Amino acid sequence: MERTRTRAGAAVFLMLILGHLGNALEVPLDLAQPPTITQQSPKDYIIDPRENIVIHCEAKGKPHPSFSWTRNGTHFDIDQDPKVTMRPRSGTLVVDISGEKAETFEGVYQCTARNKHGAAVSNNIVIRQSRSPLWSKERNEPIRVQEGEALVLHCRPPAGLPPPIIFWMDVNFQRLPQSSRVFQALNGDLYFSNVLKEDSRNDYICYARFPHTQTIQQKQPITLLVLNLDAVNETVAALFNETDFFSDGSVEERKPTFLIPSGSSSSKMVLRGQVLELECITEGLPTPEVSWSKLSGEFPDKRTSIVTFQKILRIVNVSDADAGEYRCTAHNRLASIHHTIRVTVKAAPYWITTPRNLVLAPREKGQLICRASGTPKPNINWAMNGIPIENSPEDSNRKVEGDTIIFEEVQTGSSAVYQCNASNEYGYLLSNAFVNVLSETPRVLTPANQVYQVIRNNHALLDCSSFGSPIPKITWFKDSQSSTLEGDPYLLHENGTLEINVAQALNSGKYICVARNTLGIAENHVYLEVKEPTRILKQPKYKVAQRNMNVVFECKVKHDPTLIPIMIWLKDNGELPDDERFLVDSDSLTITDVTENDAGTYTCIMNTTLDHDSASAELTVVEAAPTPAVIYEQPDPPTDLELTDMKPRSVQLTWIPGDEHKSLIHKFVIQYTDSLHDHGHWHNLTHVPGSKTTAHLELSPYVHYSFRVLALNAVGLSDPSNPSHMYKTNPAAPDENPSGVKGFGTERDNLMILWKPLSGLQANGPGLQYKVMWRQKDVDKNWTSVTVANVSKFMVSGTPTFTPYEVKVQAINNNGIGPDPAVVTGHSGEDLPVQAPDSVQVLVLNSTLAEVHWEPVPPKTVRGHLKGYKVYYWRERSLHKHNPHRVEQQFLSFSGNKSHGMLPGLQPYSLYLFNIRVYNGKGEGPASSNLQFETPEGVPGPPSFLRITNSNLNNLTLEWGPPNDRNGHLTGYILKYQQVNNSNELGPIEELALPANKTSVTLPNLKYSTRYKFYFNAKTGQGAGPVITEEAITIMDEAMPSRQADIATQGWFIGLMCAIALLILVLLIICFIKRNKGGKYPVKEKEDAHTDPEFQPMKEDDCTFGEYSDTEDHKPLKGSRTPSNGTVHRDSSDESLVDYGGGDGQFNEDGSFIGQYSGKSSIRETAEAHSPVNTTAMNSFV
Repeated sequence: MERTRTRAGAAVFLMLILGHLGNALEVPLDLAQPPTITQQSPKDYIIDPRENIVIHCEAKGKPHPSFSWTRNGTHFDIDQDPKVTMRPRSGTLVVDISGEKAETFEGVYQCTARNKHGAAVSNNIVIRQSRSPLWSKERNEPIRVQEGEALVLHCRPPAGLPPPIIFWMDVNFQRLPQSSRVFQALNGDLYFSNVLKEDSRNDYICYARFPHTQTIQQKQPITLLVLNLDAVNETVAALFNETDFFSDGSVEERKPTFLIPSGSSSSKMVLRGQVLELECITEGLPTPEVSWSKLSGEFPDKRTSIVTFQKILRIVNVSDADAGEYRCTAHNRLASIHHTIRVTVKAAPYWITTPRNLVLAPREKGQLICRASGTPKPNINWAMNGIPIENSPEDSNRKVEGDTIIFEEVQTGSSAVYQCNASNEYGYLLSNAFVNVLSETPRVLTPANQVYQVIRNNHALLDCSSFGSPIPKITWFKDSQSSTLEGDPYLLHENGTLEINVAQALNSGKYICVARNTLGIAENHVYLEVKEPTRILKQPKYKVAQRNMNVVFECKVKHDPTLIPIMIWLKDNGELPDDERFLVDSDSLTITDVTENDAGTYTCIMNTTLDHDSASAELTVVEAAPTPAVIYEQPDPPTDLELTDMKPRSVQLTWIPGDEHKSLIHKFVIQYTDSLHDHGHWHNLTHVPGSKTTAHLELSPYVHYSFRVLALNAVGLSDPSNPSHMYKTNPAAPDENPSGVKGFGTERDNLMILWKPLSGLQANGPGLQYKVMWRQKDVDKNWTSVTVANVSKFMVSGTPTFTPYEVKVQAINNNGIGPDPAVVTGHSGEDLPVQAPDSVQVLVLNSTLAEVHWEPVPPKTVRGHLKGYKVYYWRERSLHKHNPHRVEQQFLSFSGNKSHGMLPGLQPYSLYLFNIRVYNGKGEGPASSNLQFETPEGVPGPPSFLRITNSNLNNLTLEWGPPNDRNGHLTGYILKYQQVNNSNELGPIEELALPANKTSVTLPNLKYSTRYKFYFNAKTGQGAGPVITEEAITIMDEAMPSRQADIATQGWFIGLMCAIALLILVLLIICFIKRNKGGKYPVKEKEDAHTDPEFQPMKEDDCTFGEYSDTEDHKPLKGSRTPSNGTVHRDSSDESLVDYGGGDGQFNEDGSFIGQYSGKSSIRETAEAHSPVNTTAMNSFV
């Protein structure tokens, strides 16, 4: 069992003391004061080129300051740049970069906030555009490396702003596995201490994520081929006559070698407060192990981590103590090597003492201190109202001594803002602090009558925040004591806070804080309540329970009666299971039918608003011994009810439990009936745990009680017991008054007083009546009253309109009156407001948003509870002639005492009218005069329609209608379109700009029978509007179906083929007949041959001639055919001239035939048998 107790006051004391004592001097804004910069953009401001630039500069002061800017050291005239606007009552700049490059506005900006008492300046804000450039195009050749060698895959990402985050992934966007052998260096390169065969892959991809624009760029994939020695041997053997190049196939081991950093020593500089990262990358085989040590001391606790498989030593929030020598050691089984890195720590300036605002009365003295440190030591420079102090007007009462300005006997009118600049080569600090010279009586800023509550024996801090000039002196008094609170146990802090180190009950009471200076005095009352601590009196105990049994953990707590306690039970430091078996009572936790999963540590925590106490106990669940089947039933009703210890307001009830029937009784429920007021109806009065057989019952006067008891176990409730004897309590005066008392008016001249009547039990006796009292607040001293009965409301007539009244209702019966009732403030009836808001103005922020300002009406004219203001506005007409229609009136409500509101959702390029009315619970007051404003151009709405009117083979005609909401002057239309294939993949987008006066366009040169998707929108000078889309298909080529159809199934084609076959058959028959007859045919004229022809005799088996082939392209001439077997045939209609001359016939070089017209057929046949087919140069005869 464990016990912990925490006191909230002690736990947060340090935070409270810092909050009370660390506040800077605040001058109330209703007093004259120089400007103070309250918000500004960071010094290094990287902007997103896709968004407008917002450079913040906010300041406060009295009077409210005006603002100006410099850019790159010269005055920045905002009025001359239409792209730059300054927010109202603010110095914040908004730069519209639409149509401009963001880099145009890069530079160094500085804001100045100025009023008649001085000028405060912001830091130099360096505006730079974020950049995420693309990777330069490159072609990565495959990298081949021998197994076991070291390797570096270079990333070399494009330089971005801010620098990108590098990571390596594969083509499936999965991170590449890294280890002590393969890892990523700080520069993004991927290092291999030694490569293995499994490192071969073709998708080593380096990614660069640019965090500012959330874009990711990808390097071209790198292919890595790892060659093992066996493969190298085989390759070399083939080149060197099968001689082994390597003696064996094993990889040679290597000693560790440093890749980064190189050599045995190096140095690194880091700035104070930044992150130091030391890198140690090695190669070797086996993979070297890396370790780190600091030669000049130990690593700083909680700021040091060694990451990336021991390769990188990281120290965050670097301090001067982190300088020194660090050693990286790499070793494998062959050797161990060392590298020493000497780290030096420099520091940009940082504050030791920041200048703080100074409020001085005339002829007082004071000083501004500006102390900063850094390495090297920073230079301190002072300025006054933004001008170097050496160039400012001389002041004999002011003296500058290094980092301090001393003021002597300051004069009225010498208020100013002083700037301290601390700089060295690594940066600068700039702080504004004003000197405000004024005379002001004291005022206490801490709210009056504030109540502080603490737990006994804890610290108490009573706040007394004040202001005055001269600075007031604070003294404290308690209750009516006249002596100041000084010395133990009180401690007065410089800012006026009173501390009581160990608060006791006697320290409770009223405390008076008095602020006093030479001009006056002010005081404030606060109250301290010291509460008793929360304590657990009976803690839960360790339990061992058999499965399916019930377990009860008790947790009885004592706490301060004025604090509201909340009991929480935890299991294993988490919430209890959402299971109805867990029953939480006011001081116990019951677990029914426990299972093995219920085992664990149970903690009860009692929380109050100021402290808590807790205690824990463990539950062990064991297996239940086998038992015969048990039949469970609901318990028998209790018996022998007896009333004892009878008192006017209480009685003791005892009983004897009935049979449990094998199931433990969880609790007893006590019920009562009132024979006097509610005879025959039983009501639950209370319940007690099943382990008790007695109950102490609190009773009400003037009730005739009868009691009965019911028992509850796991099966259910028992039958009720027999009733007890009747016990009658005596009448008494009421103990309480009616609740829910309210006062309000239903008409402008009445006051309705309502209350919730008392019940019969609450009446405490016969003759219940109500005394209703009221009086006009802060006017009447005496109460007007009336006594009524059997009602719950009373109407007071003739009251002035909406006047505060104090009302109260007291209960009375025949035995006396109730306690003094609480006073409730209400108001008589409301009437409509009588005055309209004044000084109505409107500021159009953009094409759809306007800001309306008004002067709130005086409270007396509201004549009721101010609910807020309603702005009625309507679109009178469009500024465009095509949209003249008027929109119905609409309104926006602004709750509370507002003086401005936004009108969103306006229609661009329109004339609006509006008025403002105040409203209360009764209704609206008169409207202000109608004012008008115009909204500027905006982007147009979507075109009213887009349709395809003429679809041809390769062109489409599109028609459209202009937008219904033009929102300005249309400057044109944008048409984009792209092809959509059968798998719904989109082709490249074509874009076409169209003039505003066109309503149709024909797109030529489109692809036939193709689906196109069109995107169409209109544009004004403010940009393009929403897009509408349409799809269409060009008409299919009419010849395409016939070309694509299966030609073999066409009737005409079948007939043609039959005719050709018949013709071929007839030709073969003629050829055969002529051959047998020996008939001859004239030869073809001279052929166009480019090489020496070779004669091919006719073959007897197929009646064909040899053909000719061009030696240059080896393609048959037109009309020639080459069979698949390589034999060259000739047509049956021609024969060789050799048939007429014999075997010596030949051609000249020009292709003409020479020889004798003589010879016989037998000679021809002999030549045919000995003449091979020349497939490289043949003539074709027709």
